[in-house]
Amino acid sequence: MPGMIGGGMAWEGSTRRSRLPKNWAQICKRIKRRDGYRCTMIYEVGGRCTQAGTDVDHIVPGDDHGDDNLRLLCRWCHARKSGQEGASAAARNRVSTQRPSSTHPALED
Repeated sequence: MPGMIGGGMAWEGSTRRSRLPKNWAQICKRIKRRDGYRCTMIYEVGGRCTQAGTDVDHIVPGDDHGDDNLRLLCRWCHARKSGQEGASAAARNRVSTQRPSSTHPALED
């Protein structure tokens, strides 16, 4: 779908597109109108992004497509947010390679 991260490359290998509602295009139009066609990202310092909004973002990732969970972001803010979510998910799924610390056999009771 045009307007998604990187023009669609982020969709490669993902089932996300197939899980979007059939009326996703109409939902996107409604969210764009509601958000004034501007990115709604608020920076940590309190300012709002001034770029044109291009991507409809799920605030909380998942399959909640309700208006309260959707907002308009520019490509840069959406890619940054999605990248952070991906890194967090990868970190949660990473297998620990640390071995438990062992005590020297001479020090065990």
